[in-house]
Amino acid sequence: MSSLYDFEALPMSGPAVPLRQFEGKVLLIVNTASACGFTPQFGGLEELHKQYGGKGLVVLGFPCNQFGQQDPGSNDEIASFCQRNYGVSFPMMAKIDVNGANASPLYQWLTAEAPGLLGSKAIKWNFTKFLVGRDGRVIRRYAPQDAPKKLAADIEAALAASAA
Repeated sequence: MSSLYDFEALPMSGPAVPLRQFEGKVLLIVNTASACGFTPQFGGLEELHKQYGGKGLVVLGFPCNQFGQQDPGSNDEIASFCQRNYGVSFPMMAKIDVNGANASPLYQWLTAEAPGLLGSKAIKWNFTKFLVGRDGRVIRRYAPQDAPKKLAADIEAALAASAA
């Protein structure tokens, strides 16, 4: 698989969504959790969604329960939590694994395209972020502690770039 557009994702409910529907957009893909020290980043992600959504940014949240069991709820519970506590209006996908034998094919690709420190492909914790350009290729990987607002300049640059 050569780009993000070769994958699909399951939304919280309903049939699989081909990521090709986001062709020409800039995506910020984040593995999330509802009971993590970084959970307040949902607010910052929502701000990015509101600020740049009209310019072509799509934030996609992928809940994951692999780190400290910090997202044990059902997809419906997670969706309610995100909306109620942070006003999340960007698309939240169904809960997935991001590491190991059952890791989502999308995350296998993302981590191969943008390894972490020392070349590690593993996701280390909740709220690891991947910025994907209009061409469906990974631009950059961000650590969990990177606050969403710190990504603004990179997002603006990606939005200014035309699709190849």
